[in-house]
Parts: sequence; structure tokens; C-alpha cells
Amino acid sequence: MPSQVSVIIPAFNEEDSIGLVLDALPKDLIHEIIVVDNNSTDNTSRNAAEKGALVVVENRKGYGSACLKGISQLGNPDIVVFLDGDFSDYPEEIVDLIAPIESGKMDFVLGSRMILPESRMALLPQSRYGNQLAVFLMRLFFRHQYTDLGPFRAIRYESLQAIAMQDINFGWTVEMQIKAVKKKLRILEIPVKYRERVGVSKITGTFSGTIQAGTKIIYTIFKYLLA
Repeated sequence: MPSQVSVIIPAFNEEDSIGLVLDALPKDLIHEIIVVDNNSTDNTSRNAAEKGALVVVENRKGYGSACLKGISQLGNPDIVVFLDGDFSDYPEEIVDLIAPIESGKMDFVLGSRMILPESRMALLPQSRYGNQLAVFLMRLFFRHQYTDLGPFRAIRYESLQAIAMQDINFGWTVEMQIKAVKKKLRILEIPVKYRERVGVSKITGTFSGTIQAGTKIIYTIFKYLLA
């Protein structure tokens, strides 16, 4: 029997890209698609609903807040996939992310943008350098070699429940990766393609957003080191 796969897409002002993301999803493999509108001021919700997604609104701003809202709407899937709404990732690669979990070999599969040279170069320089610092610190303190903090990821639902995610903003991705190591989940990174996003990044597209995200990521690493 095929796995029940749920996809959570946090989105803030992604009216130009959300339809492209939803059109590219391999819908024959997906049980439910949840788009979390994180207090958008444009037509993100309407465009997502027109494409058949379940749209829920999270007025508390923050990437983690949107992801937590999406989790709260889940039924009882086997696998949960997190995917951004900016069309920078290739949604059809969900097939590759979920396969190691479906086979029973892995619990958590991270799509890395840092393995393929063309994907790595599509990242903004501040994203590349920030990723390198974060994964270096995680290797140093938690003894696990990640290459990326990429938002495109799949996790077994029972594993997601076990790690009890909490962060409401920029620390979300690194929290999941650290907790996956601490909980001894079976972890795999696979290369994924990456392209320049539609529109401007809400985080690394601005100087203040870059500083805030970098500070929170480093804070989160040390928080779980001392926990």
C-alpha cells in the first residue's frame, strides 16, 4: 500500500510562485497539500486554493510558525514533506526524498542544495557562507556531517512527532537537523536542484533579514548544545 504523503508549504506573499509550485508537485503520490499563508498581503491564499490546496492562515509571522501551523492540520500521514513556496526547489524531486523513507531505510531525508555545483551557485553568497558556518558548527558540536540547511526535506511522521519542533522563525531548519541527530534518526542527504527564486527572498534578500537569520541559527545551535 502506498505511503500517505502530506506536503506543507509555508508561504508569505508568494502569489506569483505558489501556483507554479503546486502545478509541479507529483500529485499522484501526495495525499494532502497544505499551504500555510503566513499573513500575506497579496493573493497567495486565493491562488493556492484555486490550485486545489488546503489553505490555512497563520497570522503569527515566522517561518517556524507557519510550519507548526501546517503540522497542526495534519491527519495521520506516513511521511511529511516541507517545501518552500517560492519555486526555487523542484517539487517533482519529492519522489527522490520520500523513496528512502518508504523503503524503511531512513527517517529523515534532507535535500541539499550544496552538492550540485549549479544548485550551489544559484544560492545567494550570504546563504552559501551562512550554510557553511552552520554545518561546520553542527559537525563540531554534534558530530554529524550535514552540507546544507535546505528547507526541502522529508521526515517520517512519527519521527516528526518525536522531535517535538518548537522554533517559530529562522531556527526551524537547524532545530530539526540537530534534534534528528540527538534522537538518533536515520538521516540521509541527497542532492537536489535549485534555481533563483521567483521574487525577492524575505530573509537573505535583505541585509537585516540575513543578520537576523544568521544570529538565530547560531543561537539555536548553541541552545541545543547546552540543553
